[in-house]
Amino acid sequence: MNQPRKKLTPAKAMVAAISGYAMDGFDLLILGFMLSAISADLGLNTSQAGSLVTWTLIGSVIGGIVFGHLSDRFGRVRMLSLTILMFAVFTGLCAIAQGYYDLLIYRALAGMGLGGEFGIGMAMIAEVWPAAKRNRASAFVGIGWQLGVLAAAFITPFLLNIIGWRGMFLVGLFPAVASYFIRHDTSEPEQFTREHKAQSELSFSARLSLLVKDRQTAKISLGIFILCAVQNFGYYGLMIWMPSYLANKLGFSLTASGNWTAVTVIGMIIGIWLFGFLADHFARWKIFLIYQIGSFIMVAQYAQLQDPTALLICGAIMGLFVNGMIGGYGALISDNFPPHVRATAQNVLFNLGRGVGGFGPLVIGFFVKEWSFYAALCLLASIYLLDIIATLWLLPRHNTTPSEDDSLGVIG
Repeated sequence: MNQPRKKLTPAKAMVAAISGYAMDGFDLLILGFMLSAISADLGLNTSQAGSLVTWTLIGSVIGGIVFGHLSDRFGRVRMLSLTILMFAVFTGLCAIAQGYYDLLIYRALAGMGLGGEFGIGMAMIAEVWPAAKRNRASAFVGIGWQLGVLAAAFITPFLLNIIGWRGMFLVGLFPAVASYFIRHDTSEPEQFTREHKAQSELSFSARLSLLVKDRQTAKISLGIFILCAVQNFGYYGLMIWMPSYLANKLGFSLTASGNWTAVTVIGMIIGIWLFGFLADHFARWKIFLIYQIGSFIMVAQYAQLQDPTALLICGAIMGLFVNGMIGGYGALISDNFPPHVRATAQNVLFNLGRGVGGFGPLVIGFFVKEWSFYAALCLLASIYLLDIIATLWLLPRHNTTPSEDDSLGVIG
């Protein structure tokens, strides 16, 4: 006899969403730590090692788009559980990979499992939490990534030398298994069950077309895509290259570079939380502008610093602005798209932005090689001007309240 599923409470939805996004951050960071060991064991060159990260991100983009549609059609909890299982199976297979090509396939497929986490979790939060607290609830989910990064930063250096890279992939299974059991016996959000039935049979192409249904909808979708692309470009560009810059150009030790990373991540966590709190009390577009202007100023000034203490303090402030905006995207998208297209909008817009943002390290590396790190950071600062333009001319000027009338989304 089938046991009745438990009601999805706000607390349980939050734990499920945070654990999924934390797993995303944890997985990508431990992969970065393990590339040298994997390369030595399997005889990979630098290009092949880097492609393991690239194809994980490509898989994440594809998975995000596919599972976003499936979530809008078949349900949030069901698809979250499926993405976790997919990630767990192929992460486990990574531990027994015998060469470059099978490991590459496993990483891409594991990435597909990870890809649906952010958007589906954000959609679920929007449908369970009160609209008045939606921004801070979405911000808590955004903090999940940083918690995963911190966990990987503390755990991997200690365990990698003991259990090796194959053992670390098995460690990655534990949060997946825990996350699965958090979700598997939980019912769908009541709002989703109540309101999506009439349009649950929409095809993938029909659902995508709703993101550009009319001029106003297309403007909002374009604006959100630009914000997500700039967000990811800046994040990956800074976090991949700054430790190397600090070590090679300024003589920072590995410990000092690690301290910079930890302090910057803490600044990011504070920034995300603060964004959610402020956006629930003031117009969200104004908070976006404050963070975008702060990002422009801090990144433009950062390369001029030489003093280690100043670099540490300003790194935290820069992290607050640069990554704090992740606290607003989930609520922004949820407020502008109704349940039958909400997860699709979340995953398509965010993951397309992540796909573009994934070129950040490549572009920054090119500027560093051809000119200087200062030139690279000036380029990075300039992209936040594009963010400001998108916020002023493409995004809506109000926070909607879908719990009162979900038709307030731009698509009826």
